[in-house]
Amino acid sequence: MKQRNFRTIKTNGVNLRTVVEGQGPLVILLHGWPQCWYLWRHQIDPLVEAGFQVAVPDQRGYGGSDAPEQVNAYDIIHLTGDVVGIADALGYENFTVVGHDWGTIVAWNTALLYEERVNAVVSMSVPYSRYPVGLLTKQENFGDNFWYIVYFQKPGIAEAEFEADIHRSLRMIYAIGKGSNAEKVLSNLKPSTSGFLDGLIDPEDQSLGLTQEDLNYYVEQYERSGFRGGLNWYRNIDRNMEITPQLQDKKISQSALFIAGEKDPVLKFPGMNLNEMSNWVVNLKEQIIIPGVGHWVSVESPEVVNEALLRFLKDFGSQH
Repeated sequence: MKQRNFRTIKTNGVNLRTVVEGQGPLVILLHGWPQCWYLWRHQIDPLVEAGFQVAVPDQRGYGGSDAPEQVNAYDIIHLTGDVVGIADALGYENFTVVGHDWGTIVAWNTALLYEERVNAVVSMSVPYSRYPVGLLTKQENFGDNFWYIVYFQKPGIAEAEFEADIHRSLRMIYAIGKGSNAEKVLSNLKPSTSGFLDGLIDPEDQSLGLTQEDLNYYVEQYERSGFRGGLNWYRNIDRNMEITPQLQDKKISQSALFIAGEKDPVLKFPGMNLNEMSNWVVNLKEQIIIPGVGHWVSVESPEVVNEALLRFLKDFGSQH
């Protein structure tokens, strides 16, 4: 694995292990679940070579960063505050934020809550939307069928399942990106009493652009951090809406780029509507759906992602 320049950035009450490389306008790359900074391994060098400084944190609860105990420590106010704190620590007034999965939700909300600080925003996999409280977290909305976000709500349950065999758990979760495991997550084929991994295929080979070395690195990170911090993000889904009433009708004004894989199961989740995103993201410059690609777009199709990202950043990544 290539050596990276890690810094510990103390901000907002936590220490965030952050890769910091390059010189130029700042681009902050935010991973989702269950990931760490390493999600962006194919993007860091091209961005540095194009003249940007990149900051790639393990977000709170992940990898080498702090993982506070309290569930409320992972709400959207804390998470967006971490992002701005990284920019402050590096001496930047303005920056561009790029997110994938949960990192995208943080990116969108950083653009809304810190409008004067964010030059532009790039979202991968998760369109912007605001949910009615309870839509994704209440079992009654899913009948007797399993829904993973409901399953994640009670502390300790999913942690125990995933930590029983971290290598197997991550291998199966990463295979959800597309194909049969993706369909099983969405097809309501198992009862609400199931575990997350029940019925999923355990891929013997490392698919989706993941080598054995990559998987081993992720396993090391989760042996260090456990799963509790990352799962606490899901336990704030309703709270995030409740504590940001000022964003209820607010539009994202910055220039924006959206990238997703055609086979990404997230695009079929409740409340996800690509056609309505431009109503919220009023300066959406481009929406790219990559054929044949699933959830892990930056890993599955790094060339397409990097080309689109660099094209967008050269136009909008250093302006406000």
